[in-house]
Amino acid sequence: MKKILLIITILFITVCCKAQETIPFPFQGGVNVMNRFFKDSVQVTNDIIQKKASGVVIFKFTADLSGVIKKIIIYYADDYSLTPPLIEALKKSNHKWVIPDHEKLHDFIIQFSINFNPPANDRGVAADFYKFYSQRRPILSTNQVPLDDATLLPTVAVSYDLQ
Repeated sequence: MKKILLIITILFITVCCKAQETIPFPFQGGVNVMNRFFKDSVQVTNDIIQKKASGVVIFKFTADLSGVIKKIIIYYADDYSLTPPLIEALKKSNHKWVIPDHEKLHDFIIQFSINFNPPANDRGVAADFYKFYSQRRPILSTNQVPLDDATLLPTVAVSYDLQ
């Protein structure tokens, strides 16, 4: 009797257990395609190059069933000047996002790291970078950040050459 009760309990638990849902990578083609897409799509502005700007920008955006981005929110940016080319690149990624089944909209969080490739023998670069760093005005999120069912994407590193 005890064995039968134990077997019924095990079967009941097995039927009620649900494996974690596996979803494909949220960008069509995978992480390497996403990184290559953003590295090719980000057009670093002359303002960024002249300031020798470097930093991190974190966005939260919402995609719908067809992969179209509905809204973009800046959660953090080391400086506003870093955000316009990244927003334009995000807009170019329409129809490339895959959201989980049974959802109409899905939130994603993506972090960009922008850095310049330092030249071999230019001491003025360090002074220009320090000037940018000391004068930067970060954008901060002052309210609660709702992360309910958001997917955190890997960091995209973008590097640019100084002219």
